[in-house]
This record gives sequence, C-alpha cells and structure tokens, in this order.
Amino acid sequence: MNTEIISVILILLITLALAIPLGKYIARVYAGENTFMDVVFNPIEKLFYKVSRIDSAQQMNWKQHLVALLTINIVWFFLGMLVLMNQGWLPLNPDGNPSMSPDLAFNTTISFITNTNLQHYSGESALSYFGQLTLMFYQFVSAGAGMAVAAVLFSALRERTSDKLGNFYEYFLKSCTRILLPISFIVAVILVFSGTPMTFDGKDAITSLQGDTVQVSRGPAAAMIAIKQVGTNGGGYFGVNSAHPLENPDFITNAVETITIPLISIALVFALGYYLKRKKLAWMIFAVMTVGFLVCLIPTIYLEMNGNPAISRMGIDQAAGSMEGKEVRFGSAASALWAILTTCTSNGSINSMHDSLTPLSGMFTMLGMQINAFYGGKGVGLLNFYIFIIIAVFISGLMVGRTPEFLGKKIEVREMKIAMLVFLLHPFLILAGTAMSSYLIYVHPDYAWLNNPGYHGFSEMLYEYTSASANNGSGFEGLGDNTPWWNISCGIIMLLARFIPIIGPIAIAGILAEKKYIPESAGTLKADTATFGVMVLAVIAILVALSFFTALALGPIAEYFSIA
Repeated sequence: MNTEIISVILILLITLALAIPLGKYIARVYAGENTFMDVVFNPIEKLFYKVSRIDSAQQMNWKQHLVALLTINIVWFFLGMLVLMNQGWLPLNPDGNPSMSPDLAFNTTISFITNTNLQHYSGESALSYFGQLTLMFYQFVSAGAGMAVAAVLFSALRERTSDKLGNFYEYFLKSCTRILLPISFIVAVILVFSGTPMTFDGKDAITSLQGDTVQVSRGPAAAMIAIKQVGTNGGGYFGVNSAHPLENPDFITNAVETITIPLISIALVFALGYYLKRKKLAWMIFAVMTVGFLVCLIPTIYLEMNGNPAISRMGIDQAAGSMEGKEVRFGSAASALWAILTTCTSNGSINSMHDSLTPLSGMFTMLGMQINAFYGGKGVGLLNFYIFIIIAVFISGLMVGRTPEFLGKKIEVREMKIAMLVFLLHPFLILAGTAMSSYLIYVHPDYAWLNNPGYHGFSEMLYEYTSASANNGSGFEGLGDNTPWWNISCGIIMLLARFIPIIGPIAIAGILAEKKYIPESAGTLKADTATFGVMVLAVIAILVALSFFTALALGPIAEYFSIA
C-alpha cells in the first residue's frame, strides 16, 4: 500500500484512539466530577468567580444561557474593534504594522469571535503582536463558548423534566481551562521544539540560498497556531497559514496539527454518550459523521493523487499527484486529508491552496461546509447534527404513524418549525450572498474581484460565502476579498450563521427538557440503532442535495466537465 495512504490511515486511527478517552474526560468535566486537573485550576476558577462576582452554582434555563452567550460576545466585539483600529500606536508592534480600516476590523473581529477566522488580510503585514495576541484570546473564548453550548445540550438531553441546565459561565470557563488550554500547551511545545517562532522580537534578516537578504517575520506564533488547530479556529499567524514553513515546519508537525483539527469535535460525540450513559447513541452519531466524512475524503485523495488532466495534457509529469499549490514536504494525500478535515470541522486552516484543488476536490471541500455537521466545530457541530436528528425523528415518526419522540420527549410542531428555520438559514445565506455578488460583478466588471473567469470564478464566490456561513474561514484565494463589500457582507453572514444555529437547537433542547419524560416502550423509535443512523444520513443527503446541487453544478461540476 502507498506510504501516503498508510500515513493517512494512521493519523485517523490515532485521532480516534485519543478522542475516546478525551470524551470520557470531557463528560466528567461537564458533570462536575473530580478530575486530575482540579488541583491546578480550582484556585484559578475560584479567583475568577470572586473577581467577576459570578455565582457558578446558580442554575440557568436555556434563555439565560443564551443571554450570557450573547452578552459576552458583544463585549468581545467592541474590544476587538478598539484594538484592531488602533494597533498602529498600541504596544507590541516592533514591525510598525498599521491599524486596520473600519471595514476590515469589522470583518476580522466578527470572524474571530464567531470561531470563523476568515482572514481578508495577511498576518505578517496587517497585525501587530498585540493584535495577534488579542485574536489568539478570541480563539480560546470562541471555542470555549461553543463547547459550553454543547454542555447545555448535554444537560437538556438528560432523562428528566427540568428547566435547570447548569451554569453557562462554569461550562465556559472549564472548557477553556480544563480542555482547550492543556491540549494547546502540549501542541505549542511540540511546535516550538520543531522550529516555530515564539518571541516578541521583530523581523529577522536571513540570507537565502541564492544570496538574497530577506526579512523574515516572526513573533508569538507557536501559541496561536496551537489554539487555531485545537479550537477549530483556523486563523493562521502567517498569511499562507499552515503551508508556511515556520507555521508547520515538517511532516511531524503536520501530523500533530492534522490530528488536533477534529480531536475535540469527535471527543464531544463520545462525551455525549458518557454524559447521558448512552454509548450506543454516541457510536451511531460518530458512525454517521464518519461515513459522511469518508464520502468526501476518499474521492478527494484519489483525485489529488492522480493529478489534474489539464496539466497532464501539457506534458508535465504528475507522478506525485496534483502538486500545484501544495507543499512537497507534505504530499498530495496528506494535503487532501487536511483539506477535507478542515472543511468538515469548520476549522478553516490550510496546508495547501484550496484554489488549486482539482474541481471535484474543491466541490467536496464545499460539501463538508455546506453540510456542516460531519464532526463540525467545537460544540456547534453537535448542535447542527442535532437539527438533522430532530428532522429525521419527525419524518420517521410520520412514516410509522406515531408521535415523534427523541430520548423520551415528544417532538411537536414548534420544535420542527425551529429546526427547519435553522436548516434553511444556511443555504439561504450562501446562495443569496453568491447571487448578489454574481450580479454585482456582472454589472460592475471593473470591481475586479476575480482573478479567474468562468466556472472557477463562480466557485471562488460560492466558496467564500459557504466558508463564512459554515463559520469555517478557509477560502479559494483567487478572490480579491479585502473590499468593503466582501468584508461587510461576509461579516453579517458570519454573525447570523454563528448565533441563530446556536439559539435554535438550544431552544429546542430547552423546550424538550421541560416536557414530561416518556419511558421507552415497544413502539418507541430507538435513536441508537444502525437503521436510524441510515435514516439520518439519508435526510442529510437529500436536504443538502436539494439545497446546493444547482450551485455546485454551475461551479466545480461544470469546471470538471470543461477540463475532463
């Protein structure tokens, strides 16, 4: 078997081997049980609660959780705007990088507080070290907030009737201190010992192999790169993200960064099983997610390892696969694995240029974001999958002539209306944004957003809005996106796509938690079976195909047939 394929399989198996015990640990953290990290973090958390005057023992209902979530994000937004628009004169700016324009600061701040990390700038030239550290802080808290919301879902799904769903601030703080921080520290240490910078000194002059003197950017990079991967943030320290030799020096760091992309997202699935004492349900969810992930991954690896037919017709050897836009130190298979993992998990980091992927590979990266539930982001991936479960349960109940039930709670009209509104928002934002941009570039060709005409240019716009709506952050970088239109429109979409898909599932879970628990009977639809897993997968396939096939046909599919 090809060594590249073997490395891909090993990375996936190591990820699963780490995710299962991590999931058990996460379940214990959210359940308030003792863990080995208590000695270190209990005093810190008590100090935090004392200073902020937060009563972590106070139980909240689902509405109070959402108010807390939205309130802290409003504070983070204004803080981020203040820093980015004034970083030119603020401290820790040895390279003298200027302050951001209002529209770019608006986009960047929203991008990082929504766990999207869509970057319409290059970090080396657009951010001071103070700006980078501010965004690194947001990468912790945005991931922690998503995980806290997942913990609220865990509490709501317990087999009892109650409106008390724990304390948001306790879930949030524990997510940051007990889970994100320790893993990020380990990854950062590995990166530092591999050659990634971790310094507050400015640029350094080096002499290249051809004798040129080059100014090389550096800074507190290792810490930011670690949380960008661990928190499914994706916001790179350098402009080309993990394709940069200082951000991702070698194959070992590439493997470590690849493993950390889906690690906590998968672990949260198993945490749900341990928390609810329903391990079969967790395995069903994991199996459906993994099947969907492999449907995207396997053809992408095949396509990238077999090269681009348009390049083959030029007489260029592609024995190593389609290497245009890829790093030789990683290869085509590892790059394809990263591309699918980063788009299935709303991570958004890259180790190759997605704009250079073969057309159908580009389509599969878009599909991962359009589904946005195969592992998904920290916490929100489970929320998105929960919406598909609610829809599948409702359809299944109608098919057998019974009132739909999930985990002992009846799903009625109100819950279904919320679920459908949440699902329909995603394709609406993507398709409406792409349609408006297509119209504008047609009416005003002088805007010159697109470096590529035709089908691929359409794919670049479709990818950008797909990435913004999925809170992913990667891009087809042939698009000139640092303009007021793209900064503001993507910023609005990122806001709507982050918080409405959180509000909807938590509202459903909170409403169901208040309903009377109905014990299982002979006629109960069991949600932890392979049959129900197939039903969920079918619902996902049908809904996503109906929503996005036409747009994909106009972009990557048409491009594929034009060069095949």
